[in-house]
Amino acid sequence: MSQPDNYLHEVRSQYEALPYPPCNPEDDRKRMVLTWLEDLPMINHYCFAGQQSFQNNFRALVAGGGTGDATIFLAEQLKSTNAEVVHLDMSLASIDLARRRAEIRGLHNIRWVHASLLDLPTLGLGKFDYINCSGVLHHLADPDLGFRALLSVLADSGAMGLMVYATTGRTGVYQMQSLMRRVNASLAAGSPAPGRASDEVRKIANTRDLLASLPAGNWFKRSEDLHQDHHMGDAGVYDLLLHSQDRSYSVGELFDWLGDGPAGHRLHLEFSDVQRGRAPYLPRMVLGNKPPAMAQALEALPRRQQYEMAEMMIGSIITHSLYVTRSAASTAPYGDAQYVPFFFHEPLTGEMAAQVFSSNRGQPFLLNHQHSGMAFKVNPGRYGPHILRLIDGEKSFAEIFDQFRADWKGKAAAPDNAVLFADCYEALNALDRLLLRHPAAASAAKT
Repeated sequence: MSQPDNYLHEVRSQYEALPYPPCNPEDDRKRMVLTWLEDLPMINHYCFAGQQSFQNNFRALVAGGGTGDATIFLAEQLKSTNAEVVHLDMSLASIDLARRRAEIRGLHNIRWVHASLLDLPTLGLGKFDYINCSGVLHHLADPDLGFRALLSVLADSGAMGLMVYATTGRTGVYQMQSLMRRVNASLAAGSPAPGRASDEVRKIANTRDLLASLPAGNWFKRSEDLHQDHHMGDAGVYDLLLHSQDRSYSVGELFDWLGDGPAGHRLHLEFSDVQRGRAPYLPRMVLGNKPPAMAQALEALPRRQQYEMAEMMIGSIITHSLYVTRSAASTAPYGDAQYVPFFFHEPLTGEMAAQVFSSNRGQPFLLNHQHSGMAFKVNPGRYGPHILRLIDGEKSFAEIFDQFRADWKGKAAAPDNAVLFADCYEALNALDRLLLRHPAAASAAKT
């Protein structure tokens, strides 16, 4: 931590002066901030094979928790259990805001730790079933040192939810950061050295002034609709465009680092972009209504290659959100009839889904998904709409299939389970709108 090239002192000073994300604790009296990766049903599906009850002294760490979005959301969902959430951050100003939010909500299942995540191996906090580290590793001089610190406190069967910046979607951001470094250095030349606070004010003012006058051809201006932070006050402007230490990753670099690279950690990665699931990482879902002749061949490629290509095709992935586990078996298995399917992330019933997937009488059709903005071709399968109609979040696939066969009116024998596991699941699960849980998991995983 004391290495002169770490910039930790600058990063710490930034977040003491400008806690992030900016918030007013009083807003927690009227609304809950939801974080995509911290929904318990998502964690259960992708990290614990749908079998986690969250009841048996479950422990979660939010490493670099900032002003508390992930911490508050986890603690709120877990407040009726004996789980513990540990909020760790190096900014005392940020912790104070997060603690006030917890007080307003009456949450007593949070432990507050003022420290850097780099200190984790020596803090004696024990092991954690789930670790959230969102928007932190990319601000370290040595991100792998930070990741190893997280691994040191991860339980053997545990999982992480990570968010790091994505290179392609932030192209305009990095050009703007480079521009502001030049502008601020040039305008400061020959001027008396300001104090820390006044220097930040000057840089923010220069940035706002320039943002208001950018020509239409500027790369940040052209991609401004992808970014919201600079509309979130001074803290947002500074975090997005003036940060002293900031790097990004391509999806391939993440696989090399955390997964199967020569020096990788050999962990399993499950990507889920906010509101869009893994759809932006699949060429067949990115290429939309008129896919090229090569689309089928691309779909046959290994998962990593598809993800790398799709990231460059879509161009709008600005952060990589992903679950990291020690085994691919941590994801709930589709094809196991004892699992319970349920709709998630938007108001959707079996009847509604069935109507959408039967609109073209079993033929492939273009699904325009409003909530995610994705449009792609879907093959509903012969029986898909009938199965979707029976999904109620309570019945297992076995029970759904048995009910389907009980209602069977065909002349031939009713199809077996293997036939009834239709294509609808893949399309809806890729959007994270259809998830699975094991019936043994308690109700906390369903909410």
